[in-house]
Amino acid sequence: MIDELLEANERFADSYEGGELEMAPRRRLAVLTCMDARLAPERFLDLVLGEAHVIRNAGGRASDDALRSLVVSTRLLRTREVVVIHHTDCGMMSFDSEEFQQVLREETGADAAGIDFLGFSDLDDSVREDVERITTCTYMDEGISVSGLVYDVATGRLREVDAG
Repeated sequence: MIDELLEANERFADSYEGGELEMAPRRRLAVLTCMDARLAPERFLDLVLGEAHVIRNAGGRASDDALRSLVVSTRLLRTREVVVIHHTDCGMMSFDSEEFQQVLREETGADAAGIDFLGFSDLDDSVREDVERITTCTYMDEGISVSGLVYDVATGRLREVDAG
């Protein structure tokens, strides 16, 4: 597999033209979304290289590490808008963190009690929770706009989630 990836990179690098881009995203946008392989946020948001920071993790959750990245993006790299995007048919839905911690303990012998895997059962509520977590983060600038969306993996369409 690594050989295939390196070959693909050679083809990419042969026509690469992004070396002069700034670190700061041109559209002053950060996107927090899931790592699910069915999501291509650059494609479904029509973003090109250099326009946005895209932060991905399991569930697209506003975890401590995602917040760390968003604080860097907004405070140091001039991002002014954050969009949280969760999606239908997410593997983190109906995910029991305690049950998974037990499985890990049994399989590895290590205690995973300190890891909150941030599973959820209600898609819209999870988006609202993450939007709130970002907007109430002490280190975020009050002027940052934060929105929440849900991506439908069956249709490719986005819909806005009312912050409620």
